[in-house]
Amino acid sequence: MGAHKLMLEARSGAWWDANKIGLCTPPIETERGWRVVYHGVKSTAAGSLYRLGVALFDLEAPETCLQGGDEWVMGTVAEYERGGDVVFPCCRTVLPDGDSLRLYYGGADHCIAFATASIRRLLEWLESHGSYAT
Repeated sequence: MGAHKLMLEARSGAWWDANKIGLCTPPIETERGWRVVYHGVKSTAAGSLYRLGVALFDLEAPETCLQGGDEWVMGTVAEYERGGDVVFPCCRTVLPDGDSLRLYYGGADHCIAFATASIRRLLEWLESHGSYAT
């Protein structure tokens, strides 16, 4: 079995995903490409901050990143998430309407919760908040 590197790299400097990135849930096939949620880590004096981002990969060549978000789309907000300043999704479901997404995640390493989103709206967000890969 061969391994292929997906072309999405952690950025350096002040970016929200400057220190580490990783895949969270299985990709979702859309008309525009494979929509991926990933986690990014930035180290601060107070510790590591985990946030979620969105990227789009080519349908025919999924090792090619077409677009990545310049900003994160989900971070710790609720008190139950802030104990460790971590949100880490491991599972997702797409509801029968084909657009409603449920993202199940661990909050601060002590609870499980889920967030909802529209796949269509995530792609629209990426269009206005993302950079095209070069």
